Amino acid sequence: MRTIVIIGGSKGIGNAIVNSVLNTHKVINISRSAPTRAHANLTHYNCDILTDELPEIESMDSLIYCPGSINLKPISRLSLDDFREDFEINVLGAVKAIKKYVDALKKGENPSILLFSTVATKLGMPFHASIASAKSGVEGLVKSLGAELAPTVRVNAIAPTVTHTELASKLLRNDKMVEAISERHPLKKFLNPEEVAEMAVFLISGNAASMSGQIFQMDCGITSFKI
Repeated sequence: MRTIVIIGGSKGIGNAIVNSVLNTHKVINISRSAPTRAHANLTHYNCDILTDELPEIESMDSLIYCPGSINLKPISRLSLDDFREDFEINVLGAVKAIKKYVDALKKGENPSILLFSTVATKLGMPFHASIASAKSGVEGLVKSLGAELAPTVRVNAIAPTVTHTELASKLLRNDKMVEAISERHPLKKFLNPEEVAEMAVFLISGNAASMSGQIFQMDCGITSFKI
């Protein structure tokens, strides 16, 4: 049974990934709160990625880093601390986890790292300066580490559009906003966490053994089409 370490698996996309793999994998979740689901294959460590020491784990097959932020403000209202906080949670937290566990990953079977970006790195969007800057750092990390850790450890990222999670609740807080966001996408929809989880499960599996250094857009057409 393969072992997956998920940072931030108690909510949103991370929790959807936990639920997708729990019956077939050993899952170690590291987050500030425990997943609501209990299972014999699940181990939880209560930990704040930015301030606490990460637990010792001897070996693993995949590391998935899920924490993120949606900090949407005009540049006039974004402070330097906003930029620092977004960079810390999206980039430095991932770096901390990777540095801690890269040697354990190298002992794994077809080991891989999966990070998360956003469509806002490809599509210029007002009020996204801070998060787009941070997630662009994530994409640079994927490319650089993918090259550095080849051929042993694969490194990829998923770049989703708006996803129906607690993190995005302010963007989807009423029917009018849900309709507007759906209409903005050429496929006339946005994402649910389970869709993103399915892509994540594929990317850490042996079926994706030839893929590394890639950013996979799950964009419902918004960065690809003008319709």
